[in-house]
Amino acid sequence: MDFYTLSSKLKSHKMYLFTLKDVKNLFPKAKLKTIKNNFTRWLSKGYFFRLKRDVYEIVEQPELKIPDLYVANKLYIPSYISLETALSIYGMIPDVAANVTSVTTRPTRTFKNKYGCFFYKTCQKRAFVGYMVFLYEGFKVLFADKEKALVDFFYYRLREGFSVDFAEERLNKKILKKIDWKKTVRYAKLFNNKTVITVKKCKEYVNVNS
Repeated sequence: MDFYTLSSKLKSHKMYLFTLKDVKNLFPKAKLKTIKNNFTRWLSKGYFFRLKRDVYEIVEQPELKIPDLYVANKLYIPSYISLETALSIYGMIPDVAANVTSVTTRPTRTFKNKYGCFFYKTCQKRAFVGYMVFLYEGFKVLFADKEKALVDFFYYRLREGFSVDFAEERLNKKILKKIDWKKTVRYAKLFNNKTVITVKKCKEYVNVNS
C-alpha cells in the first residue's frame, strides 16, 4: 500500500477524515504496524494532517471545503451537534456560535485545530437521543432536533450552576411556539427534575410573553 493507492481509496469512499482503523478496514491484508510506520513517514512529509490523535485528513484537497460541524462529528465518536451551535443554526437564538458544541457519551473534552474549537459535553447513554442525520453544506452530520437542542442547552446551563433567563437569552418565540413541547418534556425527563421545571417555565414564558 503506497500513499497514492491509499489516497485514491479514501477519496473514492468519501472518507475525508479518517482513523488508522478505517485504513485497516480498507486494506484488511495490511499489517497495522506497517500502516503506523507508513503514517509516521507520510506525516513527516506533509501528506496528511493530524487533527487530533488518530484522526487525519489528506492535505491535498484544495477543492474540498470540509465544514466544522462534520469535523466535530468525526473528532469524537459518538457525538452529535447540539447546544448553542444547534440553537444558532435553527435560529432559536440570535447569536452565531463561535465554537462548535456537541453532546457525547464519552468524557467531556475540548479540542482545537485548524477548523476551530470543539466542545463536547458528556451525558448518560439514556439521554443520548433526539438527534438525526442533517445535510449540512453537502456533508451528513449528526444533529440534535430543535427540542433536544433546547433541552440540552437548559440542562448543561443548570448543571454548570447558572440560571436560565429566557429574556436575556433572547430565545426566538416564533420558533419556540412551533416546537413539540410534549417531546421537549420527555427529553427533559431523561435528565432531571430541574430541567423539566425549566422547560415548563420556558413554555409558559413563550405563551404569556408572545
